[in-house]
Amino acid sequence: MLLSAEIFADANSEYIDAKFVIFGAPFDETSCFRSGSKRAPSEIRKASYNFETYNAQYDVDLCDVPFFDLGDIKRSVSVDEMLKNIRNSVCEIVNDGKIPIMMGGEHSLTYPCIQAFDCISIVVLDAHLDLRDEYEGYKHSHACVSRRIIEEIGDINYVSIGIRSGAKEEYDFASKRDILFYTVSRIQAEGISNVMHDVVEYLNTDRIYLSIDVDVIDPAYAPGVGNPEPFGMIPADVKYVIQLLAPYTIGFDLVEISPDYDHGQTALLGAKLIREFIAAKGSS
Repeated sequence: MLLSAEIFADANSEYIDAKFVIFGAPFDETSCFRSGSKRAPSEIRKASYNFETYNAQYDVDLCDVPFFDLGDIKRSVSVDEMLKNIRNSVCEIVNDGKIPIMMGGEHSLTYPCIQAFDCISIVVLDAHLDLRDEYEGYKHSHACVSRRIIEEIGDINYVSIGIRSGAKEEYDFASKRDILFYTVSRIQAEGISNVMHDVVEYLNTDRIYLSIDVDVIDPAYAPGVGNPEPFGMIPADVKYVIQLLAPYTIGFDLVEISPDYDHGQTALLGAKLIREFIAAKGSS
C-alpha cells in the first residue's frame, strides 16, 4: 500500500465514478479559544491510513466503495470568500449526484454546505448551542453556525445532540423558537437508541445532513478540539448516530479538530468516524 497523506486512505475512485467526494476545508479564522483546525484535514488524512479497509459490522470493504478525495478547498483569509468557495464546490458535488464529506476546519463551514441542498434537514452533534446572532463582530462565526442554519432551513428541520454549553441568550432563543436539542444528561437518562428514534420520527425525512463537531465527544476521548467541554458523549454513541442516520444522510461533515492539542488521538478518532460513515452509507 502506498502511504500518502495527500489523499484520504482508500479514496481510489475517479471523480466520475465516485459515490462519495471527500474534501478538506482548512479554515479557522473565527476560532475563539484554541485555533488550529485549519490543520485538521491533513492530520485526518494521515490518520486514515491506520485502519483496515474491511468493516465487519457492515460487511463492507472500503476498497469496494467508490469515493474520491478532491483535496482541499483553497483557503482564504476572508470568511465570506471561504464560505462562497465551499458553497460553490459542494453545489457542484451535489449537482453531480454525489455525497459530499467535508473535513473541517471550523464549524462555520457547515453553513455553506447546507446551502447547496434543497429541502434538507440537519442533525448537528455539538457540545455548544451555537445560536448567537453574532460573536466578536462576525455573524458567520463558528459560534453562530446553528443560528444561520436555522434561518436557512427553518426551526422544525433542525436537531442538535450532545449539548451542554451555551449563553443564556442562546437557551432563551431555543426555548422561544421551540428548537429541539438533546443534552448529554438526557442521552444518558434515555439512552442513545431512544433519542435517535425520536429524532428520526421528529424530522420524518430521508434527506438529512449530518454535522459532527468533534467537541461533542468528551475531551477524555477527544482532547484535540478548539473548545473542549467536559461531560461529553462517548465515541460509541456518536458511532451509533452515524449508523442509524446513514440511510437518510445525503451530506456529512466533521469539524473542529485542533491537532496541536494532543498526540494525534483526536485525528485518529475523526478519521475512524468518517470511515464509519462511508461504510454505513455504502452498505445502506
